[in-house]
Amino acid sequence: MTAARAEHFSGRDLLVFGLLSGCGLLQAELGREVERLRLRSGTPHINLTSVWSFAGVLLLPSALVTGLVAILYLYLATRSPYRVRRVSAFRVVFNAALVVVTCQAAAAVLSWTSTPSLKSVLHAGWSGFGDLFLATAAYFVVAALITVPGLNAPDRSLRTLFGGWGDNLLEAATLCLGILTALAVTTMAELALCVLPPLLVIHRAVLVKQLEIAATTDEKTGLLNTTGWHALAARELGRAQRTDSSFGVLMVDLDRFKRINDEYGHLSGDAVLRAVAAAITGAVREYDSVGRFGGEEFVVLLPGLRQPGIRVVAERVREAIARLVVEVPAANGPKTIDGLSASIGLATYPESGTALERLVHAADQALYRAKNTGRNKVVSSADLG
Repeated sequence: MTAARAEHFSGRDLLVFGLLSGCGLLQAELGREVERLRLRSGTPHINLTSVWSFAGVLLLPSALVTGLVAILYLYLATRSPYRVRRVSAFRVVFNAALVVVTCQAAAAVLSWTSTPSLKSVLHAGWSGFGDLFLATAAYFVVAALITVPGLNAPDRSLRTLFGGWGDNLLEAATLCLGILTALAVTTMAELALCVLPPLLVIHRAVLVKQLEIAATTDEKTGLLNTTGWHALAARELGRAQRTDSSFGVLMVDLDRFKRINDEYGHLSGDAVLRAVAAAITGAVREYDSVGRFGGEEFVVLLPGLRQPGIRVVAERVREAIARLVVEVPAANGPKTIDGLSASIGLATYPESGTALERLVHAADQALYRAKNTGRNKVVSSADLG
């Protein structure tokens, strides 16, 4: 309130504030059906409010930017389908506060560069463009650094903080639309309405992509499901045929997993599956593909490797699973499950087969040989004779 009293709001400021608030609320209202579909599918929430908040940074005094963010997040708490998740008032206020901090960081960069508004940026020419770029980068970076999941991640890697290319491109697109919105408002306020159609199309396109990902993801482990893994493996097979290269397939099966379910319960068994999925993923390269075939069986695609390298990876996976210590809840307090082991069968293209079904079958046969000859070992299809 002190900042609001200290700043002078012109009639033009209040008009722009009302316009951005109205457009933001209209965009959220028109996107409600997309959000309903997203909620049903369980895909992540996509927040496109940075279009309006960043435009506010370029056009409004800081107190009005704070008010703009408050209005948009009040909608999320009361009207949006987002509320069916029963997100607490504290969570909504906290998220809004993070957006305010992000906006103020971008505004601070503009003030530091002596171009505190879009008009001064435009008057400064190319140097103003550089200042605008710095403010956009500040918004982007601060938004990533203060995101709670990123701060809570144990490794705090750049990928954890900043996400993948798709996430970054979406954020860049919304910030660019924010700049264009501010420019449109500066030219003719009514042109801000022209931002709504492309924004709604982006919202729906992102949902389609999320649904595609959800359809190929195993719910319990977050790995690829059978459909998703087969699609990637088929593409790798085509690439290997074109380039005359090789790749490997691993079939990984947990030993005596039924005993874990019987002794500790299925929820504990699910916790073990998630831990094993993480162990396998950590033991292979970033561009290898790990999937769950159902039950306690996993499959790994290893592009570009031949027999010796594939066996090395298989042994690394087996050892990673053997080192696992999984804490699971129990009626009389948490318990730990250790002593896990896995049997692994491997097959190599083209030695084990030139069709995907044949390769998977060969790896599966090698897996059963490992099971039948003592478990907790790696067997290659080449060993079967």
